[in-house]
Amino acid sequence: VQLQASGGGLVQLGGSLRLSCAASGRTSSSYAMAWFRQAPGKEREFVAALSWRGGSTYYANSVKGRFIISRDNAKNTVYLQMNSPKPEDTALYYCALSLTGRASDEASRYGYWGQGTLVTVSS
Repeated sequence: VQLQASGGGLVQLGGSLRLSCAASGRTSSSYAMAWFRQAPGKEREFVAALSWRGGSTYYANSVKGRFIISRDNAKNTVYLQMNSPKPEDTALYYCALSLTGRASDEASRYGYWGQGTLVTVSS
């Protein structure tokens, strides 16, 4: 399984940005996907997760109400819509995939990771 994240860049305070993560390879019939991030000098943290059927979503409190995770199963792609970003959202964003199909906020549940895409929020 390979994950290719894209869409990062510079965004102004209060703007919007959409990240994408395309999965390829032997993804099996169902899987959960998530976004994590790591800011400079900080540990990696959970951002959002989505189950295979999209019925279950989880968000970190810090992004709840501002970010939206969604997926297009036909394209094997997950998205992270970032609305009203703040400077503290600046980080390297990673997408992750779990073959269990169950969404989780625990990084250890995800066996596959993308290379990361950098998001910088300017004030």
